[in-house]
Amino acid sequence: MSSASIAPTLRPAEAGNCAPDTRSDAHVRIEPRDRGGVQIAIESRVEPYYGESILQQTREVLQQLHVEHAYVAIHDEGALPFVISARIEAAVKRAGLGGGYRSLPERFSVPVASARDRLRRSRLYLPGNEPRYFINAALRKPDAIILDLEDSVHPHEKDTARLLVRNALRAVDFGSCERMVRINQLPLGLDDLQEIIPELPDLVLLPKTERPEQVLQVADRIALIKNRAAIDHPVWLMPILESALGIENAFVIATAHPDIVAITIGVEDYTADLGVAKTTTGAESLFARRRLVNAAHAAGIQAIDSVYGDVGDLDGLRQWGRNARAMGFEGMGCVHPLQVPVVHESFAPTEAEIEKALKIVDAFDEAQRKGLAVVSLGSKMIDPPVVQRALKLVTRAQAMGLSPNNGEVN
Repeated sequence: MSSASIAPTLRPAEAGNCAPDTRSDAHVRIEPRDRGGVQIAIESRVEPYYGESILQQTREVLQQLHVEHAYVAIHDEGALPFVISARIEAAVKRAGLGGGYRSLPERFSVPVASARDRLRRSRLYLPGNEPRYFINAALRKPDAIILDLEDSVHPHEKDTARLLVRNALRAVDFGSCERMVRINQLPLGLDDLQEIIPELPDLVLLPKTERPEQVLQVADRIALIKNRAAIDHPVWLMPILESALGIENAFVIATAHPDIVAITIGVEDYTADLGVAKTTTGAESLFARRRLVNAAHAAGIQAIDSVYGDVGDLDGLRQWGRNARAMGFEGMGCVHPLQVPVVHESFAPTEAEIEKALKIVDAFDEAQRKGLAVVSLGSKMIDPPVVQRALKLVTRAQAMGLSPNNGEVN
């Protein structure tokens, strides 16, 4: 592609953060030119150590994007290579350069496919345009991390966040966390999928879901992208119900597509839709949460609760989590790493519950070995639903690394 063919669209452009408190990020400014080749200026707090490598990376990225003539200024605040690459690409595309070319960092590793019914007690939200939160996201061992492209990203930064999240999926080690991405509302979310799906996320969250047709639209686009790229990595779906209409359609949404593994509720938006205030007791959303739980269990998928927004109130979070578990939820969202261990504690069965469940399972196994149709524990007869509930609790406790002897949450 020649520079003359795109000359009418040339314009200076910027991408990235340069605020005083910026960390682990870079700001890139590019000024397209008609001639003169590429000139690069770098300002970095780590320039004595990494200045040359940043310069070399910038040249490589610009070459991959087919940028031939431009002045590029980079202000670096300790950004990792995948961040620098995303910021350069965003600035290049905003400047009207680069065409449809991409600059992809080396893939850290091909992720192992996420199990459909894996533990999803905690999912930690990470703002999609704030790379400083990405690197250490797995330290508290949440079951999942959510790279968020929706509410936490300013409307003017959707394009830059999309490239940053794409690169993070390729280059960041999130450990054993399930790698989730919350896309934007449709139709903008379809543009997110074009960049995200080739990088093998485990699960896509669909915000503001109100009708099954929205789920099918996303599922069809994912299938198209996977087919074109010959991808066989499963990508699960989790619709987020955030309105009165979404709650009314909970079951038809939950059963809209076989790739749905869970549904969750966004209480902030739901209460706003009702025109009521959200409280720490959750009384105003109790109907909606119960209806979601019932729909999820009827559909054979997981029910996941909303976030608890008061980061400083860990006791309130603990009580909310315990109540959610008692209602039939299997997990909830987290907006801060400190919430993760509290959520895990709240959704863990107690030692007494595990002991009782093991006794029921042992009694059931003994009856099976003896060919008995009736299961008894002491003087009590145990009905089949009780046995099934005990089996589920034992299986879940084992998945959490719990036993009646240690009572530890891993």
